[in-house]
Amino acid sequence: MKFILSPLLGSLRDLAPIVIVIAFFQIAVLQQALPNVLSILTGLLMVVIGLTLFIRGLEIGLFPIGETMADAFARKGSVFWLLLFSFCLGFGTTVAEPALIAVAAEAAEVAANGGMIENNDLAKESYANGLRYTVAVSVGLAILVGVFRILKGWPIQYLIIGGYIFVIVITMFAPKEIIGIAYDSGGVTTSTITVPLVTALGVGLASAIKGRNPMIDGFGLIAFASLSPMIFVMLYGILL
Repeated sequence: MKFILSPLLGSLRDLAPIVIVIAFFQIAVLQQALPNVLSILTGLLMVVIGLTLFIRGLEIGLFPIGETMADAFARKGSVFWLLLFSFCLGFGTTVAEPALIAVAAEAAEVAANGGMIENNDLAKESYANGLRYTVAVSVGLAILVGVFRILKGWPIQYLIIGGYIFVIVITMFAPKEIIGIAYDSGGVTTSTITVPLVTALGVGLASAIKGRNPMIDGFGLIAFASLSPMIFVMLYGILL
């Protein structure tokens, strides 16, 4: 019972501030009763249950498998297979990211309405898939670079600073219609599927390699994963 009850109470605690804020502004500021109270409560219950199951799934499934595979690759000693796995992990988790799918579809719809592409299903699907796979490739390469950094022990701050300087430079040349999408792409990639596996990979790898500190070297892969899509999507806009 404790296996589920403890995370359930934790989810209720985490969601409480959101509920309080919404209720306060709805009742005290807007001075209106909540519409469809029963539907809202039902939806909130589903969110609590879903969040609880998701967190437990991370703890007993995704985090352990990421750390275990990182440790196995480190012991195997093959840099090629480790880097290939890193790229495939970043690519695969990003392609499956629900937030990215939604943002790409919305961007295609807006682009069609704005006359940037033809307003038909084929053109919109092609545009959305182009964005989606561009971001997925960029995240795959970002995780590859991040893992290589862990292997070499390079300080992360120099790579991140250099990356953001490049983002600023390339922004000057990118079409204005793609800049906002590019910046948002960096955020939507670091969501429910990508973050747990990539974090587990970094921490597990740093823990398995002698001379690496998990706190210093294990974290930072998510920073690469959120930075690279900005660059690649703006390049995508420039080329197209």
